[in-house]
Amino acid sequence: MTTQLLSTELTNLIQESKRKHNDLRQAAEKSLEELRSIRAASEAQLAAELSQKVNFVNPFVIACGTRNAKFTGIAIVCLSRLVLVTALPRSKLSPVLEALREATSAGLDVQLKILQALPTLLQNYSREIQGDLLVTALNICFILQTTKNGIVNNTSAATLQQLVMSVFEKVAVEDKSPSDGTYVGDAPAGDDNVQLRAASMDAYRIFRDICLMTETQRPEYLRFTGLPQTFGLELIESVLSQHAAIFIESRHPEQAYILRTTVMPFVIKALSAKPNFAISVRLARILYTLLRKHLDVLPSEGGEALDTLTQLLDQDASPWRRALCMEVFRGIFSEPHLLRRIFVLYDSKEGEKDILKNLTATFVRVSTEKPAVIGLGHQSTIPVANPYANMGGSSDQAMLEASGVTGIISGSVGDSHSTGISSFWSAVRVACIDQLDKTDPPPFPESYVYGLTLSCITSLSEGLAKFILPLTVPPDSRSRKRSTKQPETGRESPAPFEGDDGNGPKMGVERASTISTVDRSGSFKKNPVPLNPLAVRDHPLHAEVKVCAAIIDECWPAILATCSTFLYSALDSEYYHGLVRAFQKFAHVAGLLHLSTPRDAFLTTLGKAAVPPNVFSACLNAGPSKPTTPSPATETPNSLLGNARGLLSVDNLVTPVGAAGERQRQASFDANNIPQTLNTRNLLCLRALLNLGIALGPTLSASWSIILETLQQADFVLFATGKYPGRTPLAGKGPDPKAENEAASLLTNFNTETRAVETAASRLFESTVDFPNDAFVEVVDAVCSLLDQQTESASEPSSRPQSSTPSTPPIPGLRPPAGQHRRLLSVSSVAPAGPSQEDQFALAKIGELAAINIERLLTYPPDVSGWTRIITELIVTLNSVGMPIQIRSRAADILVQFTLEAAKAVGGLDDETRSKVQIRLLEALRDSLLPLQREDRAASVATHSTDIDIHKIILEGLKNLLDDCGDALLNGWEITFEVIGSIFIPRRFGTDLAQEGGGQSFPLTTRSSKLIRSAFNSLQLICSDFLGSLPKSCFLILVDTLYKFCSQDDDLNIALTTVTFFWVLSDFLSGRSKLLPITDSLVDDPNGVSLVEKASNAEDASSDAALWMLLLLRLTTVTTDERLDLRNSAIQTLLRIFDAYGDRLGPEAWSVCIKSVIFKLLSSIEKELETVGNVDTEEKIRHDWYDTAVVVLNGISSLLANYLDVLTAHPTFNSYWQQLLGHFASLLDFQVLEISTATFKALTKLLSQSQNGANKNFNKTTIDLVWDLWSRGVPVSKTGNTGKATDNQNCLLAYVSALSDVYRLIQHDLAVDRIRRMLTLMREVMQVATPGSYVADIDHLTPLQGHVLEVIKMLRTDLPGAPSALIAQTAEFISLAFAEEHDMSNQRSVQKRTYVAMSKASMSILQSLIVGHASDVNIYSDGAFLTALTALSRPIVLKYGFPIITKTEQPWKQSTTSALVILEATLPELQKLDISRPNLQDIWEMIVSIANGITNADCDAAPDRVNILEDQEFDISCFLKLRDLIIPSLGADVVADKTCKVFSESLFRMSIIHSPAPDESSLIYGSGGGDAVGLSNLYKSRRGRTIDSPPARREKMCYICVDELFALVANRSEVTTPQITLQPPTPAFPPAQSSGMSLEPPHALHVRLARTAAPYLILRAALTLRSYIADQPLRGRMPQPLSQRKELARMLERLVELRSEPEAIPDTPNVESESRKHLLRLYPLLVSATRVAGTSADEGVLKLLNQALEVVGSELGV
Repeated sequence: MTTQLLSTELTNLIQESKRKHNDLRQAAEKSLEELRSIRAASEAQLAAELSQKVNFVNPFVIACGTRNAKFTGIAIVCLSRLVLVTALPRSKLSPVLEALREATSAGLDVQLKILQALPTLLQNYSREIQGDLLVTALNICFILQTTKNGIVNNTSAATLQQLVMSVFEKVAVEDKSPSDGTYVGDAPAGDDNVQLRAASMDAYRIFRDICLMTETQRPEYLRFTGLPQTFGLELIESVLSQHAAIFIESRHPEQAYILRTTVMPFVIKALSAKPNFAISVRLARILYTLLRKHLDVLPSEGGEALDTLTQLLDQDASPWRRALCMEVFRGIFSEPHLLRRIFVLYDSKEGEKDILKNLTATFVRVSTEKPAVIGLGHQSTIPVANPYANMGGSSDQAMLEASGVTGIISGSVGDSHSTGISSFWSAVRVACIDQLDKTDPPPFPESYVYGLTLSCITSLSEGLAKFILPLTVPPDSRSRKRSTKQPETGRESPAPFEGDDGNGPKMGVERASTISTVDRSGSFKKNPVPLNPLAVRDHPLHAEVKVCAAIIDECWPAILATCSTFLYSALDSEYYHGLVRAFQKFAHVAGLLHLSTPRDAFLTTLGKAAVPPNVFSACLNAGPSKPTTPSPATETPNSLLGNARGLLSVDNLVTPVGAAGERQRQASFDANNIPQTLNTRNLLCLRALLNLGIALGPTLSASWSIILETLQQADFVLFATGKYPGRTPLAGKGPDPKAENEAASLLTNFNTETRAVETAASRLFESTVDFPNDAFVEVVDAVCSLLDQQTESASEPSSRPQSSTPSTPPIPGLRPPAGQHRRLLSVSSVAPAGPSQEDQFALAKIGELAAINIERLLTYPPDVSGWTRIITELIVTLNSVGMPIQIRSRAADILVQFTLEAAKAVGGLDDETRSKVQIRLLEALRDSLLPLQREDRAASVATHSTDIDIHKIILEGLKNLLDDCGDALLNGWEITFEVIGSIFIPRRFGTDLAQEGGGQSFPLTTRSSKLIRSAFNSLQLICSDFLGSLPKSCFLILVDTLYKFCSQDDDLNIALTTVTFFWVLSDFLSGRSKLLPITDSLVDDPNGVSLVEKASNAEDASSDAALWMLLLLRLTTVTTDERLDLRNSAIQTLLRIFDAYGDRLGPEAWSVCIKSVIFKLLSSIEKELETVGNVDTEEKIRHDWYDTAVVVLNGISSLLANYLDVLTAHPTFNSYWQQLLGHFASLLDFQVLEISTATFKALTKLLSQSQNGANKNFNKTTIDLVWDLWSRGVPVSKTGNTGKATDNQNCLLAYVSALSDVYRLIQHDLAVDRIRRMLTLMREVMQVATPGSYVADIDHLTPLQGHVLEVIKMLRTDLPGAPSALIAQTAEFISLAFAEEHDMSNQRSVQKRTYVAMSKASMSILQSLIVGHASDVNIYSDGAFLTALTALSRPIVLKYGFPIITKTEQPWKQSTTSALVILEATLPELQKLDISRPNLQDIWEMIVSIANGITNADCDAAPDRVNILEDQEFDISCFLKLRDLIIPSLGADVVADKTCKVFSESLFRMSIIHSPAPDESSLIYGSGGGDAVGLSNLYKSRRGRTIDSPPARREKMCYICVDELFALVANRSEVTTPQITLQPPTPAFPPAQSSGMSLEPPHALHVRLARTAAPYLILRAALTLRSYIADQPLRGRMPQPLSQRKELARMLERLVELRSEPEAIPDTPNVESESRKHLLRLYPLLVSATRVAGTSADEGVLKLLNQALEVVGSELGV
């Protein structure tokens, strides 16, 4: 491409120059020939060959000289191409440059191409272009810069700057190459000249000429003048900033000399002259560059420059110039090393100006010069924009800013300004120092300077912190942190210095000699005090550290003043957070360097910002907003500040939400309805203060009071205001939505900041775990002093230090004066809740410190670790009478909580150490109670109540301690019992407690009933879990303590529970020895002194037995207590002890125990019962002793029953048994149901045990004693011995139950008299039994009924007379449910027993008894059998008349079934046995009664749920079965005629299917109760009726009865006897050879029955015919009702079929007939009926009647 381009351009040049420029044409032709002669394969070869052809460029040089635009343009294009490919001959560089210079007058394109070629030319020919050639190249740029074309002008300026930079780049390259000794000249460098090589010389000359031209002087080497000053300054800045290394004194002193002699003086002079904005900006940039990079070269000049800037800042009235100065300072302060260098060069040297100190002082003046601009006030506010600042130009400004145009300054214009410093208007988009394109100063906010001041302060603090903080971490901590990879949230925790170099505490001295090495999680033994870098003198950065310390020491007052000003100014959140961070870091660094004065001053100021004085004073005067009584029980020790009220916790915040909440809060503040409170910014400062405490904790010493008092004040303010979130006020009143939004945001973030403060406060106190002991004790003293100062300062006014800076620094090692940092908290007018809340805070912090450092407190001696100080402070507080109750309670809670945590933490120590610590803990609890027990203590009601509450808290703490750590308690049990016993008021017992007589116990006096439960809980734990841990010396104390709790009368439940612990202790003592050697000699002393001596003598072999017996005797004393439940519990426990450990008692021991305890107990009960039997005794007391007697009986019976084997083995058992039954009889004589019940239960329990083989001593005498006791009578109750309704069910049940065991003993030697006595008593039991709680005995037996029947079943029946007695008694039991109606109503009016279930159960028993003894003639002769039938007949006869319906089988059904079974078994025996006639007649009479009862049923009385048809089927089957049993035996001579007649009459009446007409009632039922058979009126007609009565409900039974009448009258001698087909007959007739009843032949029996039944049969048939004759004519031709027609047809059919017994019906006069006499008797009615049937055209009836008449005719011979 190069060849083609050159060829083309040369051709063009030849063509254009043919006419006028011959030389140009010729030169072009030669060059073209040379070009064509080159055969280069590449651009590089072409360039190499062209560079060897010297004349090739001649046409281009000539063309530039012609000043022809076309020629010049072609030439410049070709020259540019040759320069680019490095094809220019080296010897032609000068002509080429001249040609380029001459071409500068050409057009725009040519000028731009020239400027484009120059940088390439210098780059490709850097070695050749130097000296004059370089000057020529630069002059070309200078020339082109003078053109008026802006493009060329700017391009030439940029090209010139590039060329100058290239020159200095050549210097850098030259400096890196080794010197060959070739120097081109020298240059001044102060006193001497220096030799320079070519590049250095060029750079020196060019830079010096630029400086001269910038100062408007003539250059020495450059052939050009009139360089714009702004451009010159820009060139100088570029060189200084981009090639700063060239100006180092050691490398190029000539350049440093220029800086000292030319540049810096010019800059200082120019700045002092206050040039325009453009010049000032460039001068400031140069100055900033010099200060940053060349300060070492310009030591004195730099100080003068900094001083000039400071003066301009302080004195200049031009805001933009001050802004430039502050921007320079901002850059300087952002480089910590530069700032330290400035301090070293000036402030730290004698005779030099205090540059940095003056500058910070200037910051103070600047920050306070315009309070209105920064919104300075009494507290921090939110900046407010001026609403009129941007009026008229706001839209344009917004448009420009949105378009991204550089140089736009956002802010206000005009004279108005916004209030405060905000990132919205106090910052500019482009800094003034960067606005090189501006000639006039742009408008910027008035608060911009103050924002820059804040930036300087922030940068200063950041720089100090970044440098110092890493140096405070020791190497071992640094490596440890790297290895563990755990994030550090606070300050580092360095380890102590090793060895005895004096830098750290000597741990070997601090540790107690008795404490062995223990693994601990805390690191306080590592001495984590952060390193003081000033103390590490061998550190390579020690000098720099000293510089930092000097900066802080010199500048901190001004920094503090400046920060304080801004803390109370109007800052937005960004600026405010930055300020607080800077404040915190500055104080942090001062503290790490152990500069206590600035540290304390900053801490104090930060504390004021956290809790403003006006807010605190207002809260002190106003008191709390919510004067509620605190609840210490619900406190959370680890909440923010850990106070008792849970302040600063998020849960308790009351923060309205939304716009309504905002209005509400604002209205509240406006109306001053609530005192001033803290806002989010105050909490931010408080958090910063807490973070400083975390970071500087071990080094703060006495300054802890600053942090703690501020924290205390913040806690109080939040408590006083109810944690109401404070609204950060606005700096102005104008409408500013952004300010309002920021205020609302801060208000919303109040909760978040509160949680952050909570976390910081928690970390602050948690960090103390890493402190050395001395540092920790200082913290403890500071916290305790918060509690102490409340009473000390009660009369002093509330004050705060007026100066944040102490006049003199504190002396190391001494505590500062009390008023140096302390802000007194209480005034005389403060509400009581104020100091109370402050004390709550102090107590909470004490507890928190103790909990966090519990390992330290237990590992080191009390005085070294702070234990003594903490415990003493808590004890003094909780016992202080002047303290409020909540404070004292909180102190007690903290003490208890601390002891609990300490007891848990000590578990990992060795036994010896743990024992000592445990004693220390228990002594702390005991010592806290000692002042409360003093007799001379104030006895006001309020004080006593508070003392009781404190006492209760300590007792609860002891309980919790035992609960958590009792199993690990090695020592201190005596102290534990001492604390437990502190609830009892000491009285002069003398030796009473040591005496163990059986006297009455007296209640002890306690300090308060509220304390009993708390103390008892600890005793309960000891007895239940820790008896094995008690030393033997404590058991006597334990027994005494148990007795005290039993004897107190404040809490019965506790006394009852304590009784059970006697059993627990007995169990423990018995478990330690297999046998208890109890003899008469052990208890021979009636006072029990010997027992005490033996029990206290651990060496005595019988000590355990003595202690066990002593325990029983003490418990026996409790059994005489007046309280029912207590004495009963004592009795039960006493007997339970015997029962549980009776196996370890031998016969002799049992003898001693029964004699000493059991019988004595019974006698005392009998004596008490006699005493309470008086009429004057209260009913409740009397019943209480009844209950006690029951308890004694139950317990003694169980005890003796369990060990009956052992008791019967002793020779004296019979005497014991006789005495025992004598006691039982005595108790029964009191006639108390409860006692009688218990007595018989006891007897039952004892007797039931005897069946297990232990009855070898139960001889006949012993058994007779038992029978005599039982058979003495049914237990009854005295009238009036009870105030409640008597219920003797349980008593009778026990009485009957006892019979089972008594019977088991006497059954082998049983007489019938005893059976009769038993049955008599059983009947009496049922008679005297009350309804009780068992009401529903319809379907189920009551327990008493069941037991009675079981007794009936149990009794022997093989004795003569026994079956009859049992049958009679059982029959009586059956009859109980079916008494006469009047008797039933009378009984049910007074009792609720139905006896239905018992009656049904008795039926089964009776059935089995009679069936089993059917052949026993005695049961018939003595009337037992008749009694049984009578009892069974009652429910059968009643049937539906019995009002009670059972869920199972009805009583009448069961009775019917049982009667049939009994009759089936006994009727054959009636014919065999010799039974008297009267007895037989009575029996048959009852049998007929049963038969009639089966057929009869009052359906109208039947309940709705009764199934009559089903019952009818049952009765039919039963009747047929009974008929087969009694027919024809019923016709025997022995059976009374009346009995047979009753049977027949019943059949007749039950055969009536339809209700008879009133006129016929006398025919059926007789008149006046007489004979039912009215045959005399048989043929009389009656009046007809049209009312058709319905058939009977038991219609089928009626037909059965009709058939039975026909069967009874039928002739048995004939073959065709009537058959009953419902059920086949089951039994056969009795055999003919039977004696007694069966002597008569069966036919005779039938005849007798037929003779009795015939009248009733004729009457029955006549009734049906009469009804038809009377009623049918009235119906006309209407058919007869179906049921009546069926009855009539059935009757006519049977009459025709019947062949009656000839002897049954008397003969009709004048008519002879054998078996048709019944038709002859009915003949008139048959004729009448035939006539009616013919009239009614009733063919069916007429046919039957005709058949009957035909039979009659045949009998008449017709």
